[in-house]
This record gives sequence, structure tokens and C-alpha cells, in this order.
Amino acid sequence: MTDATPATPTTASTDGSASQPKPTVKHTVSVPNSINMVSLLGPGDEHLGLIERAFDADVHVRGNRITVEGQPAEIALVERLLDELVTIIRTGQGVTGETVERVLSMLRAETTERPADVLSLNILSNRGRSIRPKTLNQKRYVDAIDKHTITFGIGPAGTGKTYLAMAKAVQALQSKNVNRIILTRPAVEAGERLGFLPGTLSEKIDPYLRPLYDALHDMIDPETIPKLLAAGTIEVAPLAYMRGRTLNDSFIILDEAQNTTPEQMKMFLTRLGFGSKIVVTGDVTQVDLPGGTKSGLRVVEEILDGVEDLSFNRLSAQDVVRHRLVGKIVAAYDTFDARAASPRPGERRP
Repeated sequence: MTDATPATPTTASTDGSASQPKPTVKHTVSVPNSINMVSLLGPGDEHLGLIERAFDADVHVRGNRITVEGQPAEIALVERLLDELVTIIRTGQGVTGETVERVLSMLRAETTERPADVLSLNILSNRGRSIRPKTLNQKRYVDAIDKHTITFGIGPAGTGKTYLAMAKAVQALQSKNVNRIILTRPAVEAGERLGFLPGTLSEKIDPYLRPLYDALHDMIDPETIPKLLAAGTIEVAPLAYMRGRTLNDSFIILDEAQNTTPEQMKMFLTRLGFGSKIVVTGDVTQVDLPGGTKSGLRVVEEILDGVEDLSFNRLSAQDVVRHRLVGKIVAAYDTFDARAASPRPGERRP
């Protein structure tokens, strides 16, 4: 419930001269009594502080009534933000400062999807922990996996490409939509060092595949994983092991796909059997192939352009869900690479 009251007009001037007044309005939002105000505003009013810094508006709280004064557009955005946060709390989720920032980012982007719908989509729950998309692009990526047989997730480190794909794979296995999960990587870096690692071939490759095992432990009870691996219900193997196979009723994930050659990418995609899904993930800015070797992930979109039942999804620094500094690092590298690729005025590209 919102009450609107006209406020005294204000004037804005940069040089001391008279300017057109910018009218402000004052709205009061009544938060439902069922909503805990500490959950909404944060411990020590942490979330309230974020809101005050993000908007050019004055925000005052008294009981369960929040009064906002400022420009009409800013007021409307604050009201939408509060409404989305109340909806998220009603789903049983906790609201953190990160949640407030992500909701605000989506509202600023003027997306058609409601932020509460994006952040409340539950993919998988295990040991009291739920896996959900945290950005709009992540939700679109997850939706694309549901709708298409082959999905590509392309983006920098930390954007959840592989993690969300694995969550969808475990969900498909638990709902019996597939009979097994196959996780694979091109062992480019491992291949360079295999001779220096102790043990059998499997033991040599295992450290390289360790990130896939780590993600599995987040989604499946650790004591059941060895049984699933022994039974072949879950298979983790280098890409070379896929040659000559037809994979039916499987959820297949190719990770680090930027390190495939075009020939390897073709070989992998043609393993697709009946009742299977494929998700290909990678970061085209981190190619470890020898110099002069083309990345299969860089050329595949051009090759498969127009083919039905495929989806290409791009994630960016704004979708990084690791420590907030990771997103800034990724954005800084993108800016540096773009600047290095553009010749300076008067400078000829060699």
C-alpha cells in the first residue's frame, strides 16, 4: 500500500542562475505486518543503507512504514525494489546485501522478468542448501538448458556456467529424465604434464578433473558418489575417451570447451544419442591451446548458425557470482584487452 504526497519543489542550478524547478514527491510504503523488518532492512539497517546510497532519494522508516522522498522516477524504482524484496522474503529465502544489489541491477536494466522470479527459481536442494540462478543471464541460461537439446554457455570464470549445468544434470538424473551423467574436459594442460605425475593414467588425469568432482560434492551426498561412479551412473573422463561412442539417455557436459580444436568439438557434438542433452561451457578469453591452433568454441557458433534446437548463451562480468572482486577483475581485464586491441590515434597496427 502506497500513499503519495506532493513535496515542496526544489531548484537545481550549477552556475547560480535560476533554473526550472524539479518537483519531488513523497510516498509512504506500508510493509505487510507478516514481514520481519529486520529481514527486509538488514541487520543494523545494512540493506537500508544500500538503498539510500543507490538512489537520489531520502528514505525514512517508522515501524512498518517506509517514507521515500525524491524524483518520481527514483521513488517508483525504490517502491519496486521493496516489493521485490518482500516477495523474495515470502518465498522463505533470506535477503542479503548481495540480493539487494542484484535486484537493483535487474531493475536498472529494465528487464521484462521480475527479479524475484529470477532469484527464487530453485534448481536443486541438497543438505539444506538450494542452488538457484543469481542473475538474469543465469536464469536465461538455465531456461535454455530446459528448452534445447544442445546448449552453449560462454563467459568468464565465476559466472556459474559449469556449476548450473551440473545442477541441471543432477536434477535430470534425480527426476529420471536421464540414466547417467557424463562430465568431460579436454585434457590440454594435463596432457602437457602427464609424464611428470605419479600413478596410472587415471590417477594422472584425476587432479585435472578435480573441479568437476568438487562441484558434484556440493550437489550429491558425498558417500553416494563413489557408488554412482563405480556403477557408471556418473562418469568423469577426458574428452579423448568420448571418441567412437554414442551416448543415449545421458546428460553430457563438456567443460573448458575453449581448449577443444574444431575437430574435437565436431567429434564431441556428434556423440549425441537419443534422449540425451548436451551442455558445452567455456571462456573464449582463456584458450590454452598451442599457438596457431584454432579454438573449437570460437568457431562453432558460426558453423552451427541456423541449426534448430541449439542455444548460445553469453554471460559477462556482471554475472560473476564469486567474490565481488572477481567481477571487477574480469571487467578490468576486458577493458585492458579492448584497449590493447585498438590502435592509438596516429599509430599503425603492425
